[in-house]
Amino acid sequence: MKPTVASFLLLLLVAALTSTRLPISLAAASSSTSSSPIPVTDVDGATVRSGLNYFILPSVSGHGGGVALDRTKTKKCPLSVFQDNYDLSKGLPVVFLPLNAKPGYTVRTSIDLNIEFTTETACDEAAVWKVEGYDHDLGQIRFVGTGGIEGKPGPRTVDNWFKIVKYGGNYKLVYCPSVCKQCKVECKDVGVFEDEYGKKRLALSDEPLVVKFLKATN
Repeated sequence: MKPTVASFLLLLLVAALTSTRLPISLAAASSSTSSSPIPVTDVDGATVRSGLNYFILPSVSGHGGGVALDRTKTKKCPLSVFQDNYDLSKGLPVVFLPLNAKPGYTVRTSIDLNIEFTTETACDEAAVWKVEGYDHDLGQIRFVGTGGIEGKPGPRTVDNWFKIVKYGGNYKLVYCPSVCKQCKVECKDVGVFEDEYGKKRLALSDEPLVVKFLKATN
């Protein structure tokens, strides 16, 4: 009788140890995988490459169109970054420019890069994306605008760097630059803020705009 009870207790102990260790190892594997940069792909499954034109589209249709440029009520230039309200609009093409990358370089997740619209505008400022300062009227909101500088990482350009991060089966854009080690930044997702006119402005947010990428054809 005693050996049977002892064996039963031993089996319970082994089962407890196994069930405790398994989730930890799975979590570690998941964390390791998510932190490793992988190639970004477009809607056709092709690798996204630096210097080529792409449309940034919402992952789910019926919630607005692609990402584009527009003016705000307070300034004409530099232009701000919006999500087009029209569902069928692709928006305007952009290029992704990872740090020190040559044209045709494979764009990977979680690496610092500049984003630039390639459409000519009436503004003198470059159409490189940048995170603006806090909006005085709306308080703790930082919008995404243009007028940034390509490359030249450092304190003066820290607001110009973004990352593409895998999010489920799609992607999200993140402001969390790591090119300036001495800079203090608050990491945030890039989401959408609907203004009083119903326009959807890109802004730093706790709720990301989930996106996909469509290669632009000439």
